[in-house]
Amino acid sequence: MSERSEFFVFMLVMEKKIDKLEHLILEQRQNISEYKSTVDRPSKSLVSQPTKQGRKKMNAPIGVFDSGVGGLTVVRELMRQLPNENIIYFGDTARVPYGSKSKQTVLKYSKQIVRFLRTKNVKAIVIACNTASALALDEIEAEIDIPIIGVVEPGAKMAAENTKTKSIGIIATEATIKSGIYNKYLRELNPEITVVEKACPLFVPLVEEGLIEDRVTDDIVGRYLQELKEYHVDSLILGCTHYPLIRNPIKRFMGEQVELVNPAYETAKSLKELLIDQDLLNDAKGVVKHQYYVSDGVDKFISFADKVLPCHVENTQIIDIESY
Repeated sequence: MSERSEFFVFMLVMEKKIDKLEHLILEQRQNISEYKSTVDRPSKSLVSQPTKQGRKKMNAPIGVFDSGVGGLTVVRELMRQLPNENIIYFGDTARVPYGSKSKQTVLKYSKQIVRFLRTKNVKAIVIACNTASALALDEIEAEIDIPIIGVVEPGAKMAAENTKTKSIGIIATEATIKSGIYNKYLRELNPEITVVEKACPLFVPLVEEGLIEDRVTDDIVGRYLQELKEYHVDSLILGCTHYPLIRNPIKRFMGEQVELVNPAYETAKSLKELLIDQDLLNDAKGVVKHQYYVSDGVDKFISFADKVLPCHVENTQIIDIESY
């Protein structure tokens, strides 16, 4: 073979080797590119799909409790803002009202109910009672390892944001007013706010008896709220979850110029933010299951709940809450 022929063969061999080498380099670059893509931009399945354990926590129900039926106004708002969440409600209808009871008693009752709700593996708890929020929330929050919120702070925040004259009225139970908690939160939010408080102890029994639109209720509303009317408040916090149920007689007496603040809306909003922050929000659409429990008076509770909630209450069970 001539030198020229040998050189030609050599070049062919080298060309094949170069081609193979280039192919290997390209292959490696592609692998590196795919790897970087996985690291820099993880696939949706790696990022957003919760683990089996995480999904189980998301699907767990939210526990809600009140001294009676008033907390259903909060449940109604939770259903509107958190339509995919399962809710377990307990109404302490045998021991209502809480507003006239001591702090020690309200704390005891609240802890019993929280223990009951924990047996249902709830992922969060809403104290849908202003009195229990004022007297028991801080201590219970320090004792449990799941999120828990009350209705007082969200209501105060809403009123402080909405007032134009910085004159806010608060109507609540005797225990809530005596605690001074609304006054405290409002002053922290805006020291210039003037707060006028009024205990309305008969409002809860009126609601529990179903006297929503009744002449007796109109008379009691007038007796309690005349003082607030004279202070010319522009916002009135309904500082008990029962009170939104007699919103109409309160509005008629106070007038259209006074905004009635229902803490339920802001409470549901705050809970949603909390669930998102802790990766507990159930965003999976499906059939929701709500459960209702009371300490007495099932038939009366169901009749009332059907008037308040957007869905029919089928089953309600009586619980011996004193055993918890």
